Amino acid sequence: MGKRVIIDLSKFRDCRTTGECDKPQPAGVWLGFPDNTGLKTIRELAIFQFTCRKCEDAPCMTVCPTDALERNKDGIITRALNLCISCKSCVTACPFGTLMTDFFTFTTHVDDYLDLADEDDLKKFMDQCPEGAVGFTDNEASEDENIYPLNEKILIKEVPWDKLK
Repeated sequence: MGKRVIIDLSKFRDCRTTGECDKPQPAGVWLGFPDNTGLKTIRELAIFQFTCRKCEDAPCMTVCPTDALERNKDGIITRALNLCISCKSCVTACPFGTLMTDFFTFTTHVDDYLDLADEDDLKKFMDQCPEGAVGFTDNEASEDENIYPLNEKILIKEVPWDKLK
C-alpha cells in the first residue's frame, strides 16, 4: 500500500493531561473524507469512531442544547458544525472523558486548517503535534497493535474502550 500517516491519539491525550501542551492542537483535516462536512478535524473523527463508547443513552447527546450531536447510520456520534455553539456541555456530560474541549474551538478561517492530503500542510501538522503523535508507516492496520484505518491514507493508533482492562 505504501506510506500512510499514523496518528497516536494517546500522545494528544498525554500532552493535555500532563499540561505540556500550552497551545491549541493543530486542526488537521482530510478534505476528501466522506461525511466530513464542515471541516471536522481528523482527531474529532477518530475520537468519535474509535474512542467513544457509543453509550446507548448518550449523555453528550442528551445535554446538547442545540441537538448538534447525532448518530450516523453506523451508530457513530457525529457533530453538526452548523448547530454546535461550542458550549462544551457534551464535554462535561461525557462520563468517560472522551470529548476534548479543543474540538470545539471555533476556527474562523479556512487557512487555520491543514489539509493532510497536501504534503506541505502535512509537514506543518506534524511539526505542531505533540512529539511522536504523528508519523509515517508502511504497516497495515492491526487490531493486535490497536491500529485501525480511518481512511485509505490515515491509520489511527488507539486502544478502543472495549479493550481497556
